[in-house]
Amino acid sequence: MKLLENETVLLRALEPEDLDTLYRWENDTRLWRYGNTLAPYSRLSLKAYLSDARLDIFQSRQLRLMIVLKAENAAVGAVDLYDFDPMNDRAGIGILIDEQYRRRGIATRALSLMKEYAFRFLRLKQIYAHVPERNEPSVKLFSNCGYEITGKLIAWIKNEVDFENVYLMQLVAPSGFNDSKINTKTAKM
Repeated sequence: MKLLENETVLLRALEPEDLDTLYRWENDTRLWRYGNTLAPYSRLSLKAYLSDARLDIFQSRQLRLMIVLKAENAAVGAVDLYDFDPMNDRAGIGILIDEQYRRRGIATRALSLMKEYAFRFLRLKQIYAHVPERNEPSVKLFSNCGYEITGKLIAWIKNEVDFENVYLMQLVAPSGFNDSKINTKTAKM
């Protein structure tokens, strides 16, 4: 089994043919508040973003990978590492699953792959997510993937009516987890 894939899901780099999919996701106004987006993205700006995606995480301080459902060979979502901080061995993580593919376990599988990549390959000590308190499916997803609520940011994001609290959810690598001598098939989290 390769580092960025399991039986059902593959995480891969962005490709030029992802433009239409990214355009649809990035311009879905229902999602803007989760990504702090204030305006639509043009195809031109997304083409530039795709061009810059060739930079590695140490240069750009972020990494977006497409989530591909292997059985359908379809890009069904994206998972991001952002605010990469190599000095403190941590990064933020975000995930999006296309609406028609939700509640099929794809997000859980993708987060598991990204955890392996972050802890074993990048050798990070922790990854964290900012999850809106009212987004119960996301809170449940990250909790089920081992993330713990370690803080609450009060009135952190604005929604249509008022402000919403956001949980800080962290996943810290257990002592020795990112030690290269650990057998990845037998290590448990």
